[in-house]
Amino acid sequence: MPAVPAAAGATPEPPAGAAAYTISDLAREFALTTRAIRFYEHEGLLSPQRRGRVRIYGERERVRIKLILRGKRLGLALAEIRELFDIYALTRNEAAQLSKFLQMLADRRAMLKQQREDIDAVLAEIAALERDCRRRLAATGAPARRGRGA
Repeated sequence: MPAVPAAAGATPEPPAGAAAYTISDLAREFALTTRAIRFYEHEGLLSPQRRGRVRIYGERERVRIKLILRGKRLGLALAEIRELFDIYALTRNEAAQLSKFLQMLADRRAMLKQQREDIDAVLAEIAALERDCRRRLAATGAPARRGRGA
């Protein structure tokens, strides 16, 4: 996840002519519900401008939604994504943010490798149990039915 514009808090007014989006525009673009976008706002990940009761999203929020979705795809929790945004906002230092992101990716990779090992072990156990059940069924003379995924 690359450097992100300033974190939660008041977003500066976008310059004249800058891109402005409604919540519906962003929901459509990213195939999200407006409720999901409001949830990200409630969680401090987005801070659109307000004009009365209308939210006005700028390019900063659009980029943040893209990064939120990327982080979620990688399996990061919203709290971890917020932490990355906050690191950049506090330090204005992309190196600190990238170092933390690398640590998160390494942790995620280790967890996924462990899950893969656990799944492989369970699949091996299932295969052994299936073989044993088929052997025992064959000994009784009953036909063995193949299960799904065999």
